[in-house]
Parts: sequence; structure tokens; C-alpha cells
Amino acid sequence: MTRPHFNRILLKLSGEVLMGKGQFGIDPETVTRMAQQIAEAKEAGHQLCIVVGGGNIFRGIAGAAKGFDRTSADYMGMLATVMNALAMQNALEKLGVDTRVQSAIPMASVCEPYIRRRALRHMEKGRIVIFAAGTGNPYFTTDTAAALRAAEMGCDALFKGTSVDGVYNADPKSDPGATRYDSLGFGRVLADNLKVMDAAAVALCRDNNIPIVVFNIREQGNLADVLAGEGTATIVQNEE
Repeated sequence: MTRPHFNRILLKLSGEVLMGKGQFGIDPETVTRMAQQIAEAKEAGHQLCIVVGGGNIFRGIAGAAKGFDRTSADYMGMLATVMNALAMQNALEKLGVDTRVQSAIPMASVCEPYIRRRALRHMEKGRIVIFAAGTGNPYFTTDTAAALRAAEMGCDALFKGTSVDGVYNADPKSDPGATRYDSLGFGRVLADNLKVMDAAAVALCRDNNIPIVVFNIREQGNLADVLAGEGTATIVQNEE
């Protein structure tokens, strides 16, 4: 299947992809490899913005399960995403890529507050904008934040970089017979509860006609390949 060409994209990275082979925290070499892929995509002429999760440091829902107040736990998770955003900014700027971090929770000494018009202007000037702290509200995942920012930025697509090369009908890590989908409709994803993104994020993308492209970000060069219409990925979109 020939995938459409996308110019302006939002890249959603889970916090876990920044761990490398570790079990916790941020692996500098892994972050550098991610930054190199993003820099290559920018050099190819794409406008990019990024949302990074915080699961490599602290995940709100997991903290709540262990006894933390859910609201407090979610705010802690949001702060973890700021740490990841700063790490990614540092790696990108070492490669000469002009970058801005905007946080939904204002922290003027560290980064800019999230201001939509300012973020759009940064992208128009060729800068990569990294959105941190989710939506700034508890009970919303970074998946939902990614869908929201993609809509606000007028993105052509939301690219979800994971450790698998698309969406399968079963977990490919535990089921060798799992089949990968080349293309799916939003309705199928929601009806079958396929683990693409959380339901709120999928519905937001559906309602705003923003395709979700799921691919393996751990494979070096794969982001550029998928953006070029090559490489292996699953695209979730509205069916005609």
C-alpha cells in the first residue's frame, strides 16, 4: 500500500524508548540516536513537533496503583516528561537543530509555557517544538496530549514511535503467529480495542481526520523511511 506524503507531523515517543536496554531512566546514547533520526527527518523538509511520555521515570497510573493519590501521581508523571523533553532538546541542539520546549505546566526558569500561536511560529521558522507536561491536567495520558497538540498544530499525521513495527492482531512479542495490519480504520481500532493509543486519543484523531502512523522508532533510519512512504508501519485513518 502506498502511504500518503505528510509534511507537518507530530512525533509521539514513549518514555520507554529513551531507556535503551536499561530498566529505568534516560540512556544518552539512545537519546542521541533518536535525535539523529529526527534531525534527518527535518533535513528532508518535514516540519516536526514532539510529545514525549514519562514512563521511563514515573508513570502516574502505576503510582496510583501503589497508593499515591492519582492526581498527585499524574502531576509527577508530567514532571517526568519535562525531564525527557529537556534531554531530547539537548541531544537535538548538539546536532545543530534549533529546538524549543514548551510545557503545559509553566516553569519559566526551565522552558517556555505552552502557547499555541508561539509554537506555530516556531515551526514556521523551522524549529522543532517539544511539548512537555502532557495536557497539564491529571487523568489524561500523553497519548491524548499528542492527539490534542497534533490537532492544534494542524499536523498532517501523528507518528507513534514504538518498539514494534506496527499494529498487530495479537502481541507479536508473545505470539509468533501475530499478523501485522498495513492499514486500519479508526472504528476497527476502537471496536476491537486494539492497543494503538488510548481511546480518547484515537477518537480525537478520528474526529479531526489525523492519521496515526505506528512504526518502530528503535530501528535506525526508520523514521525517514516511513516519512518517505517506505519502511514498515501501520496507518490508522478514516475509511472512505
